[in-house]
Amino acid sequence: MDLHVIGPLASPAERAAVDAVLGPPDSGWVGGPRRPGIDGHAARGGHAIRSRRSELLPALHAVQDRVGWISQPALNYISRRLAVPPAEAYGVATFYALFATTPRAPVMAHVCDDIACRVAGAEETCAALERAIGPEGVAGADGQVGWMRSPCLGLCDRAPAALITSAGEHARVHSAAPVDAAGVVARLDGGGTPRPRERILQYGDPSLRLLRRVGVVDPTSLDDYRAHGGYAALARALEIGAEAVIAEVTASKLMGRGGAAFPTGRKWAAVAVQPAQPHYLVCNADESEPGTFKDRVILEGDPFAIVEAMTIAAVATGATLGFLYIRGEYPEAEVAVREAVAAARDANLLGPDILGSRVTFDIEVRRGAGAYICGEETALFESIEGKRGEPRNKPPFPVEVGLFGKPTVVNNVETLLNIPLILEMGGDAYAAIGTEGSTGPRLFCLSGHVARPGVYEVEFGATLGDVIELAGGVPGGRAIRAILLGGAAGVFVGPDALAMPLTFEATRAAGATLGSGVIMVFDETTDLVGTLRRIARFFRDESCGQCVPCRVGSVRQEELLTRLAAESRVRTRDDDLILLREIGQAMRDASICGLGQTASSAIESALRQPGLVAI
Repeated sequence: MDLHVIGPLASPAERAAVDAVLGPPDSGWVGGPRRPGIDGHAARGGHAIRSRRSELLPALHAVQDRVGWISQPALNYISRRLAVPPAEAYGVATFYALFATTPRAPVMAHVCDDIACRVAGAEETCAALERAIGPEGVAGADGQVGWMRSPCLGLCDRAPAALITSAGEHARVHSAAPVDAAGVVARLDGGGTPRPRERILQYGDPSLRLLRRVGVVDPTSLDDYRAHGGYAALARALEIGAEAVIAEVTASKLMGRGGAAFPTGRKWAAVAVQPAQPHYLVCNADESEPGTFKDRVILEGDPFAIVEAMTIAAVATGATLGFLYIRGEYPEAEVAVREAVAAARDANLLGPDILGSRVTFDIEVRRGAGAYICGEETALFESIEGKRGEPRNKPPFPVEVGLFGKPTVVNNVETLLNIPLILEMGGDAYAAIGTEGSTGPRLFCLSGHVARPGVYEVEFGATLGDVIELAGGVPGGRAIRAILLGGAAGVFVGPDALAMPLTFEATRAAGATLGSGVIMVFDETTDLVGTLRRIARFFRDESCGQCVPCRVGSVRQEELLTRLAAESRVRTRDDDLILLREIGQAMRDASICGLGQTASSAIESALRQPGLVAI
């Protein structure tokens, strides 16, 4: 492959940023000497991988963090170092929203204007920022600061929110919420206070199981975690062995908490028996569903629990290397997880011969770069491998052919959080919590028009009304107009659904979904037409573009909603509604992955309810 590139050379700062991640180049440019893995442990856990392409995203992040954008010379330098064709590297860099291939101001505010923040006044914030700084995406008068709109930042409980990125040798990324235009400007100028440590609204409740340590333990202290029962579950897993661990998880009837609700024990068992080696483990911490923020709360408040859970999963499935893929909009959570991984490694709780058990397992933390589609498991694999986050066709399924073509188990953060609990109390005792078809505790993300937005833990079977009441109900005594269950890919229900039990079986029977645990409440003052149009724009922007039904259908869906909302129409309303349903059906039937298959779900559910949306 000819990687010779003619043109300007990367700047010293760009080269230094790349070399800090990839190691110094050798005399032949391509590849460079192999160095320990990104987190300081043995590269890839000792596994031989054919190329270093999987380090493409970390290298792109390094340049973005140092300079504020990725120039063509920097991209060429990365391409030469990793033996990746420049056109492919450019395709990757332009796929992810947090990467910029044109100049940006060194300090940028990514201001969320998604559903929950929109309800909390994000449009007014954006208008004020335009007056104070200038147009979106354009550096202000001094050329040093700028702002741009962003999809959901996972701070819906503190809306409206912003993410502040500061490029330079000591790059800094931090979130700010709740924040108004004046607060954003203050943080762009280097002022403002950091967001406080995570604390839940059920703090101190003795009935908590999953959230019992959040706000109680010091998330930076391994000793404090162990003093509160941490790592007892791993000790038991090492004692009883892989088959017994899988048997306990199977007996618990734990269903995946990411939305698909697949039995966790069955998934683990399928990976454990695969003859191909090595086996990989992936923690999907790329929660990007508008309205979802439970992973952020867990990773910031109890990071060692996920490190321990991943290690237990590795014991069960024979995985020797895990990847924790965390969304790029969670800087505080990323720091917490990296520190927890390092502390666990230093204590012989990760790495070779864990606690003298002859089990070898390590974790590499990978930062996403702003792509909702990477929440889909195979798109996440592609991203880790240094490619555009485009879903793969299935079969083959990840349990057989997953990350780097090897058997891979993928679980999301909440699913893994249940694993130590299952090992502590036993699978049968865990299965006695909740209902027959929905076992265990469940986390829900309450946002929108509720008095106390936040993450709440309840047992399966609590009603929708019960959980909203936990969050203080609708402030000001206003009536509920609609409730969005499951996020942008979920469904709208009316106030008549308040008595519905929050279980997989009950929501399925009602034509609804629990999805990722979103409960977003809209009172009678809400502009639901604007909300639906924002959902349509979200899917239009987040479609990876790989398949025609989703790529074209998501655009046409947004166009139709815009037309329906207009006062003058060329076509009749009924004709447009029929066309909208036909587009939704085409996306459901023919899209490659769940994004296209659910892109019309919330919109169609709202339009089906008489009088809910005035279009």
